[in-house]
Order: sequence, then C-alpha cells, then structure tokens
Amino acid sequence: MVVLVQIAPTNVDRVFAALADHTRRDIVRRALSAEEGILELASHYPMSFAAVQKHVAVLERAGLITKQRIGRRRVVRTNREALLVARRLLDQYEGLWRARIDRMHKLIAETAGAIDTVATKEQR
Repeated sequence: MVVLVQIAPTNVDRVFAALADHTRRDIVRRALSAEEGILELASHYPMSFAAVQKHVAVLERAGLITKQRIGRRRVVRTNREALLVARRLLDQYEGLWRARIDRMHKLIAETAGAIDTVATKEQR
C-alpha cells in the first residue's frame, strides 16, 4: 500500500492549479536558474507587467516561489522544497495508478483464461 505525502488538500490544489499554466511553469523554471526581478521576468512574455505580477502572486500563494527585496528590485526565487513536494506527490500518484493498471491487466488475463477454458469445454 502506498502512503501519500500528507499535505492539506487546499495546498495541493493551489500548487497544481498554479502549475497548470504554461507561463507560471516557465516563471518557476526561470526562477530556478537565475535571480531575476519581476521587471526582468516580464520582459520574457508578450503580456503586461501587471499580468506577470498576477502570475507571480499565484505562484507565491501556492508557495512555489518567494520574492525578496534586494535594493529596489523584488527578486523572484523558486522554492525548491515546494517543488520537490509536488514531485513526490506526482510520483506517488503514478505508483497508485500503475498498481491499479497492473491489477486490471491481471484481471483481464484471468478473465480471458476463464473464457478460453469455457470455449474449450464447449468444443468437446
């Protein structure tokens, strides 16, 4: 039996809802490798500065990034621990579904075997 990482459902929903958007996933990726301010981040996207700020706010509420004031800049950094928790959750869900699929395959094979046995008896 697989035991899932224990996180409040609302927090899990926030994390995966935040990661559901391509722009937000890209912001998380960029914030992993560099320390850009929101203004620099905004230059990468064909949208307004305010729109990028909203994406950053969603990621921050989900705990996936942090903002730190360095001088006049608000530097965006990925919270690696939160990303690892999301990864562990996905790995656990994958394990659950693979186990279910394996059980279905076994059931189908058993059912097919039973059908073959019945068909062989009827042919006699």
